[in-house]
Amino acid sequence: MAYFFKRYHPPGTPPGTLNVAAPETRVPLKIHLVDYTDTDFLEKELATTEECREYLESPSITWIHIQGTTDKETLTGFGKLFGLHTLALEDITNIGQRPKVDSFDDQLFVIMNLPAITDNVVIIEQISFFLGKDYVISFHESESDPFAPIRNRLRNHAGKLHRKPADFLLYSLIDIVIDQGFPLFESLGEDIEALEEELLQFPSRSTLENIHNLKRHLLLLRRMLWPQREVINFLIRNDQGLIDEKTIIYFHDCYDHMIQIMDFLEAYRETTTNMLDVYLSSVSNRLNETMKILTIIATIFMPLTFIVGVYGMNFSVNEQSPWAMPELRWHYGYPLVWGVIIAVAGGMWLFFKRKHWW
Repeated sequence: MAYFFKRYHPPGTPPGTLNVAAPETRVPLKIHLVDYTDTDFLEKELATTEECREYLESPSITWIHIQGTTDKETLTGFGKLFGLHTLALEDITNIGQRPKVDSFDDQLFVIMNLPAITDNVVIIEQISFFLGKDYVISFHESESDPFAPIRNRLRNHAGKLHRKPADFLLYSLIDIVIDQGFPLFESLGEDIEALEEELLQFPSRSTLENIHNLKRHLLLLRRMLWPQREVINFLIRNDQGLIDEKTIIYFHDCYDHMIQIMDFLEAYRETTTNMLDVYLSSVSNRLNETMKILTIIATIFMPLTFIVGVYGMNFSVNEQSPWAMPELRWHYGYPLVWGVIIAVAGGMWLFFKRKHWW
């Protein structure tokens, strides 16, 4: 997992320059249009940006979702048709942006980050929104479409979404982006529980590696999700007139969800930090236990080594010296020495056992 991921221009590039992805990394482009009122609903795939013009001029709510990698022609076409600022279009192509809100004359430009997990790797996907008087435009450079539940609600006239203005549609889209964090953190919580059990039972080198990977994922999530609180707070306090007072209370709900996700994030970061300390303590304790056993074994064998060393000096019976070793000629000398060795080893083992050193 990379700490830095961002598509950016070389220094000195003029502002507003569109920086599209390399051909080998592009995702097929789809332009999905939804146009609805209280009673009507229209959904279709578009081939060109010019097909949006007739819906832009109608009094209905229009939602255009661009899924996949956009090209310069498509972005330029949307920019001219909807009057999108060139700096905003540049931010769409330079993925890896910090979540933010830019306020233009009659539009709001919002960047949010969608967290996801693929093959146990956390990734962050950028989603951009434009809010106008009666339209919402969303950009998502990925293969998966997170907004299918919103289209199903509109298609089936479920809830109150089809009776609300465009700002409520923006809330619904932002809400689903924020709520993607809950299943992600649930999955991370399960990983943390599994690591804690492994840490207390059989910690290994892979355990330390998994803890470090988890810490890196949480660091990335904190860096890319924390600013989204500021985004929601700006939308709540916005006085431009594009967000109705009745919709602001729903953005308060988004803010509460964002606070809950940040609480999960901080709790998990603290837990992984403690897990790293526990791992180091566990490794140290295991080393101490190993050294303790080796010390006991060495202590038991020290007097035994002394005994066999004394009787391995080969000073046989010498009638001319009173300091000779008569035991070497004893009939039961060998089994007697073994008895002394066993008695000494057993006595020391019982002594260590009573002292609870073993």
